[in-house]
Amino acid sequence: MKRFYDNVAVQKADGGWQVTLDGRGLKTVKGVPQIVPTATLAEKLAAEWDIQGEKLDPAQFSLRDMTDYAIDVVGTDIAAQAQKITAFGDTDTLLYRADPDEHLYAKQQEVWEPIVAAFEAREGVELVRVSGIMHRPQSDEALGKLRARLEAMGRFELAALESMTSLAASLVIALSAADAGAEADAIELWRAASLEEEWQADLWGRDLEAEDRRAKRQSDFLKAWEFIRAARG
Repeated sequence: MKRFYDNVAVQKADGGWQVTLDGRGLKTVKGVPQIVPTATLAEKLAAEWDIQGEKLDPAQFSLRDMTDYAIDVVGTDIAAQAQKITAFGDTDTLLYRADPDEHLYAKQQEVWEPIVAAFEAREGVELVRVSGIMHRPQSDEALGKLRARLEAMGRFELAALESMTSLAASLVIALSAADAGAEADAIELWRAASLEEEWQADLWGRDLEAEDRRAKRQSDFLKAWEFIRAARG
């Protein structure tokens, strides 16, 4: 699509902030005013429009897409969204370890266990670690506490958290990253989530296409981290 506007700005709106193009406030895909909770997030959304050239590049609108998802989908049923994300906690990557006699197990203990232990202390839960691939459910108490934590979040936070959880296949990583104050900490958490994949790549060799996919997923994870930080102002 050809660029159809000249001026990009941010204005105070009812209940938050809104990006305007040539003075007209933006709306979501479903036609709802695209109002966000902080000026910080609105400025980041405006930047996506401002950097466009003569033709619009849809790939450069990741924050806009997440905003529309937060408003049009997540905001319609916070409880359902919280339940959906909590389900990842029952099959969390960081809780499924190799057998203790494998070299990977030692690496998982070194990298993953401090993250999980810190998460348990922070959230007041106890999580079951599993060796092997057989599923063992987490306790209703632990999952209930995590679900309550998610239900207390706003729709913008939950939209970003869903993306991070899905990309990392780990609620532990996503919630830990959401609480991280520096991008470097978020990157380290992403690397922890990618431990097994990197281990296999080192063992069997690296493929250029696979490397590109990993880089894209990391970029998407950090975009979601950026979004949740901006939504909190």
